[in-house]
Amino acid sequence: MEIKGSREWNFGVEEEEQGNTASAVTVRGVLNILYQNIRKHDNNTPVDVVIPIGHGDPSNFPCFRTPPTAEDAVVNALRSANFNSYSYTNGLPSARKAIAEYLSQDLPNKLTVEDVFVTLGCTQAIEMIITALARPGANVLFPRPGFPYYEARAAWSKLEVRHYDLIPEQGWEVDLQHVEALSDENTVAMVMINPGNPCGSVYNAQHLEKIAETARKLRFVVVADEVYAHICFGSTPFIPMGVYASIAPVLTLGSISKRLGVPGWRLGWIVTNDPDGILKKSGLTRKIINCLDISTDPVTFIQGAIPDMLQNTTKEYYSKIVAIVKEAAETCYSKIKTNPFIDCPHKPEGSMFVMVKLNVSLLADINDDLEFCLKLAQEESVIVMPGVALGMKNWLRITFAIEPSLLEDGLQRIEVFCHRHAKKQ
Repeated sequence: MEIKGSREWNFGVEEEEQGNTASAVTVRGVLNILYQNIRKHDNNTPVDVVIPIGHGDPSNFPCFRTPPTAEDAVVNALRSANFNSYSYTNGLPSARKAIAEYLSQDLPNKLTVEDVFVTLGCTQAIEMIITALARPGANVLFPRPGFPYYEARAAWSKLEVRHYDLIPEQGWEVDLQHVEALSDENTVAMVMINPGNPCGSVYNAQHLEKIAETARKLRFVVVADEVYAHICFGSTPFIPMGVYASIAPVLTLGSISKRLGVPGWRLGWIVTNDPDGILKKSGLTRKIINCLDISTDPVTFIQGAIPDMLQNTTKEYYSKIVAIVKEAAETCYSKIKTNPFIDCPHKPEGSMFVMVKLNVSLLADINDDLEFCLKLAQEESVIVMPGVALGMKNWLRITFAIEPSLLEDGLQRIEVFCHRHAKKQ
């Protein structure tokens, strides 16, 4: 068939949309670039063992082995043949009930099945929340530094993003004055990550209460990302934001990924901590359900395993994981303190990460954190996350949730790399 004229294809992307896509940086995208930059032999194999201290996936290392109770729960659920059908929109009732009971142990108001929405990992929980919050003219407040997937989803949903600062010298606490300055009548939510990714921070009760009071004053919902709940090893214990839901409504996001070392199982949740029914009256709860209605469900046999997984995994297992992470954090912090090219303003107390300031002025041929990470991958086969991907130029995010020997080797390689590129005195 002859095609006449110069008509463009109907599915072309507008320039504005291309810009939004390009600006939506994700951890995966940055990691892919860094891995592609690893120095190769002539036969195209890595020179050294790659040391991945740029992203948090503890499942790759034997010291973070998934507990047998969780594995047995999945096997039993699969072999029962009771979980081969489609799931409900909100998730299987048995999974929702188990999650509600599990989280209620730390809350003054007991959760019900109706408060829990099971998701395909915390990634989908983020997608559903951002989609549900989006409306013309709305804006949402994200922490800086933070987890870039929030910005990526907001860009797709055309939801305006405003970044509030965290204060390194105060344990990466939220700058609440900045929050107030950024907020207006179109601010629908504030995202808070505690324990902190990427900062390793853990907020105390007083600070969490102040966050809730600020949300009440400014009339927005708090989205509490608590994926690293209870992975705390400093003097501050973990307190869920839902404790303060009587002050302001809270949407809690969580998953089994980090506590059980199973990110590939893709099981997360959204929980409404809403004793006064504000989220339900506003229609936000209904909108979350509507979003889930047109999305993919978590695998049913993983959902079916959740009750046994949560009930039978022992406190000793959790304590062991926290002890391993604590020791790794101590090693990481002490090694960082000996490296004059990076500064750590706050010793990590939770999660699996620490943020360090890169002293670019001491380096001869490296201009910023991204160039630092690219050359580090190329020369030393060490993967570190550049701070620019998290909203903090010339900072680095390091994870310590790997085998201790690899962690020490990686930090040593970083120091050797820095001295190699140091300005001559």
